[in-house]
Amino acid sequence: EVQLVESGADSVQAGGSLRLSCTGSGLRFEKQTVGWFRQAPGKEREGVSCITSSNGNTYNSYYADSVKGRFTMSRDNAKNVVFLQMNSLKPEDTAVYYCAAVVSSWSDLALRCGGYYGMDYWGAGVLVTVSS
Repeated sequence: EVQLVESGADSVQAGGSLRLSCTGSGLRFEKQTVGWFRQAPGKEREGVSCITSSNGNTYNSYYADSVKGRFTMSRDNAKNVVFLQMNSLKPEDTAVYYCAAVVSSWSDLALRCGGYYGMDYWGAGVLVTVSS
């Protein structure tokens, strides 16, 4: 059984930082396209950042325009964990953040993260609250 479990969420003030973690079981993240998605109250879910499967130490990454330069996604293949480092947080980053994974080609990265193609596995989500 595949499980994705997010952690690291908290309530922070604007300008602060958080690091979310997603631990996977029943699958290997290094062989998956893995992404962080979020859903703010009253809004549709959106892709925040995604990375492709690994080719050695190489992979591609995608970031939504709203988080470029502030968020960084990474992966620890040995521990089967992916991270989302979030800096310079803004109130508009407040949302439930979900980790998701799918076996997919590198060429589909933007389509997966953009929500045009689906993801197979999802975590339950964690709430990040950023106050002004």
